Amino acid sequence: MPLHDRIIPYLETAGLYHLARLNSQWFWVDESLLSAFIERWRPETHTFHMPFGECTITLQDVAYQLGLPIDDAPVSGCLTEFENLMEHGRPAWVWFRELFGELPPQSKIKQMTVCYTWFHERFRVLPTDATDETVRVYARAYILMLLSSQLFADKNANRVHLRWLPYLASLDDLGRWAEFVPRNDAGAQRLVSTRLALDRLRVHDFVWEPYSSVDVAAVIHPEILADEHRRLWTAVTSLIYFAAIEWHQVDRVLPQFGGVQHLPQPALNIVLQG
Repeated sequence: MPLHDRIIPYLETAGLYHLARLNSQWFWVDESLLSAFIERWRPETHTFHMPFGECTITLQDVAYQLGLPIDDAPVSGCLTEFENLMEHGRPAWVWFRELFGELPPQSKIKQMTVCYTWFHERFRVLPTDATDETVRVYARAYILMLLSSQLFADKNANRVHLRWLPYLASLDDLGRWAEFVPRNDAGAQRLVSTRLALDRLRVHDFVWEPYSSVDVAAVIHPEILADEHRRLWTAVTSLIYFAAIEWHQVDRVLPQFGGVQHLPQPALNIVLQG
């Protein structure tokens, strides 16, 4: 979906412009590498198990690579009786019409989701004479598709969930919130090669601190390097996305922050702790 110039200010306000640029210009998925890493993922520790130890995706990676805020209100909310959560008790579809100017055809609706292709076809081209309100509508559609298909994609990536309506209602406040890939035969051969490359990795082959380079620091927004944000990179805490809660267990990957790995504590288990 094209990134229109008049939508960019809304993405900047929402804290999503860097992610949008990454998606439209630089983002390329190495399916074989992704699949090989998924095979090494351990859900009980939330880390990748490598021949030389553990590593994982940290809040530091989110800050540097996606430019997203990591220290504000969680993206959450109960989806039971979802329509009652809408502003002033309005039904979800009433609010949808107000935010996007129209409703999708019934054939494009399934429960509380809308077919991704409807958004793509309906809001792909911003009219040259669009009013400011029309631009806001297109900005909401772009952000909704970005969140559903890139940042929080799941196996139902061909559909957009209405859970995001409360966040899209006020674009100015949005900045407060902080799968297995099918392959063909050629892809299968690349996967075998990638597996072998990971199997042969040794501790000195792995770049533990990829952001320590002066060249990297020169292109990073200064806000990312503020002390109040940096302290959170090493916090053992919960990561919340609606009903999904996962642990940020960086005590198991201290070399990624220049430390020496000690014997880690047993993996946190939110079910047993609850």
